[in-house]
Parts: sequence; C-alpha cells; structure tokens
Amino acid sequence: MSFDFDKIIDRKGSACIKWDGMEKFLGSADALPMWVADMDFLTPAYITEAIALKASHGVFGYPLREDGYFTSLMQWLHRRHQWNVERDWITFCPGVVPAVNIAVLANTLPGDKIIVQPPVYFPFFTAVTDHKRNLVYNNLVLRDGRLCMDFDNLETLAADGAKMLILSNPHNPGGSVWTRDELLQMAAICLKHNVIILSDEIHCDLVYKPFKHTPVASLSQEISNQTITTVAPSKTFNLSGLSTASVIIENSNLRRKFNLQLDHLHIGGGNIFGNIASEQAYLHGDSYVDELMDYLGKNVEMLKKYVAENLPNIEVIEPEATFLVWLDCRKMGMSDEELNKFFLYTARVGMNPGAMFGPGGEGFMRMNIGCPAITLMQGLHQIKKAFAFI
Repeated sequence: MSFDFDKIIDRKGSACIKWDGMEKFLGSADALPMWVADMDFLTPAYITEAIALKASHGVFGYPLREDGYFTSLMQWLHRRHQWNVERDWITFCPGVVPAVNIAVLANTLPGDKIIVQPPVYFPFFTAVTDHKRNLVYNNLVLRDGRLCMDFDNLETLAADGAKMLILSNPHNPGGSVWTRDELLQMAAICLKHNVIILSDEIHCDLVYKPFKHTPVASLSQEISNQTITTVAPSKTFNLSGLSTASVIIENSNLRRKFNLQLDHLHIGGGNIFGNIASEQAYLHGDSYVDELMDYLGKNVEMLKKYVAENLPNIEVIEPEATFLVWLDCRKMGMSDEELNKFFLYTARVGMNPGAMFGPGGEGFMRMNIGCPAITLMQGLHQIKKAFAFI
C-alpha cells in the first residue's frame, strides 16, 4: 500500500486549531501554520472507512471497548516495541494530557514535589501547578546537538523528596530518543528514592532510523512496577480530534488509584469513533508508519540542507523522533518576544516559541514538519525572505 504524503489538504474552515485558531492563539490569521502538533496528512483510509461504516449505523449510544481495542494495542506494542503488555494493565483516558493530570491527582498530594525536564511539553507544568503540587526542574542539557539528561541533578532532586518524575519519551520538543542506558540510569535513581515514573510515550511510533524507542516499563519488572505509561494513536495516525488514549499500569495499586480518579471525573466512557480508530490504527498501521517515517525523514534532510545553505543564524537540532523540530535561533540575537514577532509577522510562519517549553527554551522555536514537502519549503522560503528586513 502506498500513501500520498505530497497531497495538499485544504484544512481552512475545518474547525481545527492548527489552521483556524491561528489568530486566536498566535495573533495572526494569515501566517503559515507550522505549530500545533498534528500533521497535514490524510488519516489512512482503512481508519476513515471504519469510522464511516460505524457512522452509517446511525445510532451513537454509549460505547463499549471490546476485545479488539485491547488486543490490537497489545499486539502493536509487542510487534513494534517488543513490549509484552497484559490486558488488565490497560485503562482508557480521553487523551494523554488528561491522563497526566489524573496520574498526578491519583498519586501525589498538594505540596508534593514533581520533577519535569525542561525544555519540555508545556502542559506538564500546569498538570503540576494547577493541582497545587510543587514544580521542580531537572533541566536538560544541550550537548553536541542533542538534549541530554542531567543525572546528577536528577539524583539531588529525587533525594530531596520528589514523588514523581514526568518524562517525555521520546522527547518533545527536542526530539531525543532516550537510549536504554539513559533510561536505566534515570530509572535507577527513581527506584532508589521511590519516585513514580510517569512516562508520556505518545511519540513512540515516530522514531527515525537507526534510533529505537524503549518503553520505560519494558526495562524490568521492578521498573514497570513503578511506572505509569501513556500512549495514543493520535500523533502517529493524525487522530487527535478523537480524544482516545491508553494508560498502561502494571502495578495494581497504582492502576486502582488511577481508575478511581477517572471514575470520580466520569470521563472513562470514551468516544465511539475513537475506539474504532484506535483499533484499526494498531491492527493495520505498520506500512503507513513505515512510509510516514521515510517521508518525514526526507523532510528533516530537506530542512537541514536548506537551513545550512540559506539561514546561517539558525541551527537545526536534528530530531531522533517526532515531526517536531527544535530550532536554535540564539545567533539571531533577539529576545523571545522579538523572535516570535519576526517569525509570525515578518516571515509569516506560525511556530511555537521555545520559551513556552520552560527553562532552556529561550532563543529556540519549535517547527512542525508534519506536512507535504512543498509546504515545508514554502515556510523556509518565507523565513529566508524575511531576513532581508532585519
């Protein structure tokens, strides 16, 4: 099966945040959207056809997640990541961000310290502070063009009584695929100090060759017993609008507490179309993901080449995973406000300012390259032209 990733899909007027929310969220309606982390590719036909078939039934009662929802995910994780998951470990949540918030509520108390590793996906911050927990930073270090963990600092924070570490695995926005050795070192610290590992693995399927994703909970029985993992088909198959994610917790006590919070909020029913889409994605998605990663890999190479030849004041932090690219713009000598205004209003390219990802994000921008190559090239040309006005 072949997928046409070059096809231009007109998303304007489709009530999507990425294209129709530009003015509301970024302040410009006419910039090229290269920000929100969804892709501009069609969802595979075998998913949309299954959704259409269900819609044709015409009755949309309360949904039931049947065996296929669970077995398709279990088989996918085994096939793609060599992780053997049991059905009882899997619970539903309407999105990874709600799952992170629920895990915080279920396993910590107001005033507890929770570690995050900035620059990192910004909803992690509010998942801590909105619930009156204390946010502590284990800042990542940019070393040889890659964001790396500071294990000495992590040890200090864990020893100081932190209750949880929220991990982005693979990392958003930096694109680091944490190696097995890195994860083992991180997990050893967490086990030593009884810190729960909350691993957001939503980007686990979007890994470039030769890198390989390692689920934290697959490292050992002991580590799995102290880990909560979130996964979803939403980034990989462009299904974010269906609000469907899975939470994998081997430890029965941690799972019981998570499910209790889920029940208190009455949000465990799910989306009738999300259930179907998830099952179909994991049953039939191998060839799609393989072709997608080949295409995105070519976009990365195009981006690197263009920037190297035309934009000397920008450095590409080469991603090992995700369709999100961390751009080092510090040589431009602008403040974060000036940087954002330059790209948004002069270049007319809408990206996420690095500062929103916390300490270490200053002077960076996050670019979404999950789009046809011609769209990526359009954005790059607009940036190049904008430099004439500096």
